[in-house]
Amino acid sequence: MTRETNFLLTNLFLKFSSYSVGPFGKKTSATSLAVMEHFASVETLIDMPVEDLVAFVARCGKNRFENPQEVAQALQKAARSSYRLPKAMADAVNLAMASNIRVIRSLQEQAKSLQKAIEEHLATIPQTLTSVPGIGPLFAAGLISEIGDIQRFPNQKALAKYAGLAWTESQSGDFKGVESWLIKSGNRYLKYYFTEAAKSVQVHDTVFAQYFSLKAAEPAQYAEKRALALTARKLVRLVDYLLRTNRLYEPREVIRQHR
Repeated sequence: MTRETNFLLTNLFLKFSSYSVGPFGKKTSATSLAVMEHFASVETLIDMPVEDLVAFVARCGKNRFENPQEVAQALQKAARSSYRLPKAMADAVNLAMASNIRVIRSLQEQAKSLQKAIEEHLATIPQTLTSVPGIGPLFAAGLISEIGDIQRFPNQKALAKYAGLAWTESQSGDFKGVESWLIKSGNRYLKYYFTEAAKSVQVHDTVFAQYFSLKAAEPAQYAEKRALALTARKLVRLVDYLLRTNRLYEPREVIRQHR
């Protein structure tokens, strides 16, 4: 999906250079793809009566836009500020984009089917990870599938090491190095799920948001990456606790546990 999206956005820049400042945050949304596919050039978008474009946006967006007229006007504004392609080149770009869009839609349908299957399977497994804001069925399923039986880990430190979320120690005699790096061993899939889940949790949960902001503000090399790794490490403790106790997430209780 990432590869096809990158191909599509590269061609889209040639066809519609100012599309990135348009109204769609997600360029592969259904409405965004419909706009790319329907309009052969920026001229056809500019020349379309605004009321017809509003109706098109509302129909493709299934009336989910609060202000479809604002979306339509933003599209035409972005189109006016884009440069024009020669017809011969525009035809080739449209052909390439049409191919990318077909592949992306196919992948989106496959992703929906897989997500539904994962959600149905996860529903049969007793777990409380989805009680954490920001951890949905996909992250929960990924974490559980890679961790397996939590009892095989003696404690949360062992789980963190298995996930590759532990730090090296540089020590010789009485000397202990100031800088340390994440270990390169561990389950890379579990590390991925913890890191991606940490990104989501720190957006949706105030406890983790405050922790991430605090660490990101510290004067350190690669502050953002370091803060994310530390937040993922904090999430290891929470996941370990929830899997061992089978209890729902309660922020205040977890704060006490982590002190």
